[in-house]
Amino acid sequence: MPAYTHTLGHQRHRFDDLRALMACASPRRSGDELAGLAAGSDERRVAARMALADLPLKAFLDEALVPYEADEVTRLILDGHDAEAFRPVAHMTVGGFRDWLLSYQADTAALTGLAPGLTPEMAAAVSKLMRNQDLVAAAAKCTVVSAFRTTVGLQGRLSSRLQPNHPTDDPAGVAAAILDGLLFGIGDAVIGINPATDSVPACIALLEMLDAIRQRFGIPTQSCVLSHVTTTIEAIGRGAPVDLVFQSVAGTEAANRGFGIDLALLGEAQEAALSLGRGTVGRNVMYFETGQGAALSAGAHHGIDQQTVEVRAYAVARAFRPFLVNTVVGFIGPEYLHGAKEIIRAGLEDHFCGKLLGLPMGVDVCYTNHAEADQDDMDLLMTMLATAGVNFMIAVPGADDVMLGYQSLSFHDVLGLRHLLGRRPAPEFEAWLQRMGMLDPAGRLPPAVAQGPAARLLLADGGAHV
Repeated sequence: MPAYTHTLGHQRHRFDDLRALMACASPRRSGDELAGLAAGSDERRVAARMALADLPLKAFLDEALVPYEADEVTRLILDGHDAEAFRPVAHMTVGGFRDWLLSYQADTAALTGLAPGLTPEMAAAVSKLMRNQDLVAAAAKCTVVSAFRTTVGLQGRLSSRLQPNHPTDDPAGVAAAILDGLLFGIGDAVIGINPATDSVPACIALLEMLDAIRQRFGIPTQSCVLSHVTTTIEAIGRGAPVDLVFQSVAGTEAANRGFGIDLALLGEAQEAALSLGRGTVGRNVMYFETGQGAALSAGAHHGIDQQTVEVRAYAVARAFRPFLVNTVVGFIGPEYLHGAKEIIRAGLEDHFCGKLLGLPMGVDVCYTNHAEADQDDMDLLMTMLATAGVNFMIAVPGADDVMLGYQSLSFHDVLGLRHLLGRRPAPEFEAWLQRMGMLDPAGRLPPAVAQGPAARLLLADGGAHV
């Protein structure tokens, strides 16, 4: 790999290879410092960004950050690259690409056509040159639509995952959280449970309960139990009502091996879910989660900064035409994203890069209790993401996940964003809310609806059903 240099003032800065250049150009974050990859000074960080700005975009097609022969994710990225889609920007530098992304010429149609021609490394590189507001402005022009029983990602919409986790997977506790969320209009992206135990019988029991609730009330949504992909494949084999197949993914083959997966296994899971034919308005059946720091925590980052290796995970997701992808941005802890400033920046980066690559991107706006962050910080991130056109956000009862032990958004947070910014839920779900008499004449779902007849039906009939 060639070295890269840039002279800033009287100081000549050398970066031994493209990995070092990318790492030093990244905004400061604790994970890169932990890995010994971060720039040692703000001056060196600026020098790296200036050198990166002058780098031709096509250099990322010639210099793989992880060797082609040693990593199936690299092979996926390079073998799947669409040269024709890349052609409109092939002559640009990274800095020139940044300027173009913020121009009038980079409209929704242009960005949609460009997505297959971009590699994750290109997206990560340009994000390192952008301010937070740049990330919002460019992402807002990207529209990525996916469908199963609802259609998610349409302009003017904000969808949500209803996350009714329970420490013991108690059906009554899970059902109560689901009903609470439905009363706030949450759950049009998915009703998704992180199970307390990853066993096939437990997975099937939760899937059957979710499907019974969905059918009882005629809810146009999809359910998912976020078990390991092998558990879900076995559940499908036993006749379980599986809508979406979930899996956490990472940006290197070694990190994915740590998750117990490879590309072939994900392909098997996708085919199994498609064979069920349970979608009504679309056939996107995969749900992926990612998060900065995952590869580093597994010692499988190959000397790549955590944001760049995170974006490589989006190439894995993109290959399987997912219904949902989200980054659990603050979940991994302060060792990787120390506090609010780093969490906010990472959330905007992840959303921008995912949308630029053509993913139906959502974000779990969250933090752990030992991070230097609080709900005021999450208010900033959720509002910026909603302005940026995020496909969906995750919401839990009271913003406090009592099973996973971290802080996310509450149901009323998502509802408040919809009111503030004029966003609506997915059209199929919105029509259901209308049929249930849960919307006011302006199409809004006020919390006071909990006193109305639809709420009484949900609570009484739902409780009896459980």
